[in-house]
Amino acid sequence: MKGILGRKVGMTQVFSKDGKLIPVTVISVPENTVMQIKTVETDGYNAIQLGVVDKKEKNASRASVGHAKKANTTPKRFLKEIRDCEGSYQVGDKISALVFEVGDIVDVTGTSKGKGFAGSIKRHGQQRGPTTHGSNYHRGPGSLGTMLPKRVLKGKNLPGHMGAETVTVQNLEIIEANEKEQYILVSGNVPGAKNGLVLIRSAVKNNRKKNPKDIISYVEETVVDEVEDVKAEDATTEKTEE
Repeated sequence: MKGILGRKVGMTQVFSKDGKLIPVTVISVPENTVMQIKTVETDGYNAIQLGVVDKKEKNASRASVGHAKKANTTPKRFLKEIRDCEGSYQVGDKISALVFEVGDIVDVTGTSKGKGFAGSIKRHGQQRGPTTHGSNYHRGPGSLGTMLPKRVLKGKNLPGHMGAETVTVQNLEIIEANEKEQYILVSGNVPGAKNGLVLIRSAVKNNRKKNPKDIISYVEETVVDEVEDVKAEDATTEKTEE
């Protein structure tokens, strides 16, 4: 199991060299710090705790400051555990975007967008009632049960708080991992709003063969580059004439 914490930036699209358009989600992945290592002997299971996004020491509790000093780093805003992690890590080690390779299949976990209080039609997709012929039933939840047992049965789809839940999207593909600019491109969409925390980890139910996509990269040329290209062409022409 491999994993890294990041923040959702937004969606865009890239093109493969065989002409296919691939919708991708851009995830910013600054270096993660290994804050703690748990073992079967001490904690009953194997895991590493990752931390990301620095937090001012004055805004952190003394416990979190002491916890961070053991890893020789500053307090972190987000902490997350990854169980049975591959490789051997030490407290204070850094994990970058290159923990994943192009073509790896991953699961992405995040918190879905909160919708507030929602009715049964929006929340559960129920059908509305007629709007004419004297009907007084339009967007209500409908029948709550039979005459007996004279109570609302458990599991009844009713209005309530919608969204803001932990959601995992499985079997997404790593399209690009850039360590220098600290981002990862993941195929498809991932849960959560922009700038929301997401956890990328190896897929649990993966049965797909690794098939990395060769995407087209674009290099922006500056005025200096164009002038240098012209000078190089002129020098080549002069040598040819001589």
